[in-house]
Amino acid sequence: MTEPVVLVEDDGAVRVITLNRPRQRNAIDLPLRVRLAEVIEAAMDHDQVRVLILTGAGGSFCSGGDISTMARLPEHEARPRAEAAQRVIRAIWNGGKPVIAAVEGAAMGAGLALALACDRAVAGADARFGTSFSRVGLAGDMGIFATLPGRIGPAAARQMLMFADQVGASEAARIGLVDAVTEPGQALARARDDARRLAAGPPLALAAVKSMLARWPRDPLEVLGDEIDHQVALFDTGDFAEGIAAYRERRTPAFRGRQRPSP
Repeated sequence: MTEPVVLVEDDGAVRVITLNRPRQRNAIDLPLRVRLAEVIEAAMDHDQVRVLILTGAGGSFCSGGDISTMARLPEHEARPRAEAAQRVIRAIWNGGKPVIAAVEGAAMGAGLALALACDRAVAGADARFGTSFSRVGLAGDMGIFATLPGRIGPAAARQMLMFADQVGASEAARIGLVDAVTEPGQALARARDDARRLAAGPPLALAAVKSMLARWPRDPLEVLGDEIDHQVALFDTGDFAEGIAAYRERRTPAFRGRQRPSP
């Protein structure tokens, strides 16, 4: 029986999604990218799931695109392949739930892009990061031209993409490529802790944060109007009413993602 290319595990309100091609260091081929998009979309639509974690099996996050499956392609064949990869990123960005990357080992090329597409990236101390696209004559995809300059700045992103140099976890944290570094082998455990904290937060407000930042950078005056729209909508939610009540009663709020206050 063939092993599934993506594993799914629920830990309370947290869904852990694991790339499962360990012998290929979880390199992304076409079946994996299609299945990964389906799994992320399903998690975003599941009412009981509050937070997603992406990780890789076998001690490696993702070594990039599976070069063994690549060959020169005409436009009409290359475009569907590229769009299948972008579907994964659109699922992460369009979904209203936080996504955390738990990175051990390699996060190269498409693997780095996948990690950067998440809302938070946690890395084991022995993890390594690199773009690697230019080493095979490509520029990069899966949102990396938005996420990499957004994290480390356009000048540094230009150098990283052009030279395809690798950085370790400590350097990645120093330049803002990842958000936290743990002991080797502990990235998933730390991601679970972070995910539980987010799962206890206000789902509607977190979705608004994702929606606003997904379109950054843009016209500051346009941002003001969208801020008002989100804030006005959130004022009339059960979560806001619960947050105010909990503050006044000096207790921990129990957010449920309700659009309307309870009668």
